[in-house]
Amino acid sequence: MSSSVPHTLPIQPELLIRGLTLVSLGGLLLATGLRLEVAAVVAAIRSCRWSVVLPLNFIAVPLLACALARAFALPPEYAAGMLLLAAAPFAPVVPVFVKMARGDLALAAGLTAIFPLFAIFLTPLAFDAGFAALGGAATLRFSYLNLLTVLSCSVSMPLLAGMVLRFGLPGLASRLLRPLDVLAETAGAVSLAFVTWVESGTLLATGWKPLMAFILAGELSFCLGYVAGGPGSQGRRVIAFGTANRNIALAILIAVESFAGTQVAAVVVANGLALILLGLLHAVYYRRLAERGRLPVAVGRKRLP
Repeated sequence: MSSSVPHTLPIQPELLIRGLTLVSLGGLLLATGLRLEVAAVVAAIRSCRWSVVLPLNFIAVPLLACALARAFALPPEYAAGMLLLAAAPFAPVVPVFVKMARGDLALAAGLTAIFPLFAIFLTPLAFDAGFAALGGAATLRFSYLNLLTVLSCSVSMPLLAGMVLRFGLPGLASRLLRPLDVLAETAGAVSLAFVTWVESGTLLATGWKPLMAFILAGELSFCLGYVAGGPGSQGRRVIAFGTANRNIALAILIAVESFAGTQVAAVVVANGLALILLGLLHAVYYRRLAERGRLPVAVGRKRLP
């Protein structure tokens, strides 16, 4: 690794960020599993255009991030941060945005639960290919095996545990849901705030070129998802929000694990904050359209709590 890369995160903050992010990501996915019924998963599988949606999220969006990073001549740390988010689709916050936008919550929850299973195998491949294309091997460290281990432990296990618990002990699953939500959301907020504070210098120094790249990546991803979402407005909204809103917690965790001592975590936070803001704006826009009767809302399907 190049000696010019600043060591912005000391060891203890990195450990704290890793722990808080694991609690947040694991808690959110465990809560998703507790909410999810098998019928919702089956409905999501049957209704989703997987032949389009998977390449869109694991090939097209990472390629878009690489193209924008090259077009704006971003430094390796910024390019890697963008690529991390681009390779981690369907954030746990997607059902929240879809609910605000009066979309199909059952479909959103089902896809949010299913996508981490694909991410275990496809996120490392997407990031590894994009990272090699950016030519960052000489300046940034990356461990494929480490990333695969992190994804398996932090994504698949909590999700499957939640689904098993809901199936076997639905009463206990219902009682655990609210406190688990509070714990996961609090840990996520604290983790994001702590990273923002530790990396405040880097965040404040982010220039207009990275910000423009972040915004363009989010907006173009949203448009691509909307176009690929199929003929129905509700499905389009779900795919659009899932494609545009990447898994910030997962990207932060990978950045801390694989790129310790670099600016990658700060870039992920800056890019993630931009995506959250864009997601809220989209959710408010579609919510107003739905309230004015200009968009259909999800009816006739069971909404998850």
